[in-house]
Amino acid sequence: MSLKNVNTVLAAVCALFVLYLGLSFILAPEASTQGVGLPAWPAGDGDGFLIMKGTRELAMGLVIGILLLTGHRRALGWVLLMEAVAPFGDMINVLAHQGPFAIAFGIHGLTAALIAITGLLTLRETRKAHKATAPTPTPQPA
Repeated sequence: MSLKNVNTVLAAVCALFVLYLGLSFILAPEASTQGVGLPAWPAGDGDGFLIMKGTRELAMGLVIGILLLTGHRRALGWVLLMEAVAPFGDMINVLAHQGPFAIAFGIHGLTAALIAITGLLTLRETRKAHKATAPTPTPQPA
């Protein structure tokens, strides 16, 4: 199996997982808080914040999916690297609120690492193609 095929599968899994998370937080915000490492339910009417999180996740999944479907592999690699910041931030948030280390690192940290690795592999795959299509400078007359 080629690196491009492996990266395509990994990126598709990332897109589907992020879309699933986004829809879960939008459609069932209270049920979605279980297992993320924060208190079971925010004080007061916190579902609006969870729906905002879901919207963010949904948008991130759509971006990955659109880049994957349109074949913009280099942009896909950079976007995956950028989107790894979100689960990393979630990990920091869980740790800052005295959440379990296992959930912070095992769920959020691992997710950030897997998305970043997928982004790096995709950029590695596209590096040679990018260099081959880059314009070569033409010497200018003096």
